[in-house]
Amino acid sequence: MSVGETPITVVGNLTDDPELRFTPQGTAMARFTIASTPRAYDKTTGQWRDGTALFLRATAWREIAEHATETLTKGMRVVVTGRLVQHNWQTEQGENRSMLGLDIDDIGPSLRFATAKVTKAQRGGGAPAARPADPWTADAPAPVPVATGGWGGAPADGPTEPPF
Repeated sequence: MSVGETPITVVGNLTDDPELRFTPQGTAMARFTIASTPRAYDKTTGQWRDGTALFLRATAWREIAEHATETLTKGMRVVVTGRLVQHNWQTEQGENRSMLGLDIDDIGPSLRFATAKVTKAQRGGGAPAARPADPWTADAPAPVPVATGGWGGAPADGPTEPPF
C-alpha cells in the first residue's frame, strides 16, 4: 500500500451482480456497488433503526475480478478490504464533480448470516504468454552438481572451511 492511501473495510450487500469486463490489454475488471447501512438498537422503542445507507462503487482487478463475478450475486452480504479513491471530472456544462470509489484488495462473502463452500481456484489460467509461471506449483529445479567439491567450487583437496 502506498503512502497517503486510505485503507478501509466495508461490510455490505451487493446491489447488483458484478459486471466483468476486460481492458484492451486483456486485464479482467469487475465493477459493482456495495450498499452498507448502519443499524442501531433503540432501547426506548425496543427496535432496530436503520441509519443512512452508504453506496460505494467498487472495482476489482485481475483474478479477484474473475473470482468475484463467478462467486458473488446481487443481494449477497460481503466483506471487502480496499482503498478509498476519489474520482474527479467535469460535466459538459463545466461543473466539477467528484465521487468516492473503492479499489478492492480482497473480497469474500460474509459468514454472519450464511455459509459458503470454498474452492481453491486454479492458478495460471488464461493464455500461457499472458501469465507468468507460478513458482509454487512448478517442479523444483534439479540441484546443480559441484564437480570440484569443497566450498564454492574449490578443489577437492583444497580448503574445507567456509570462505568467511
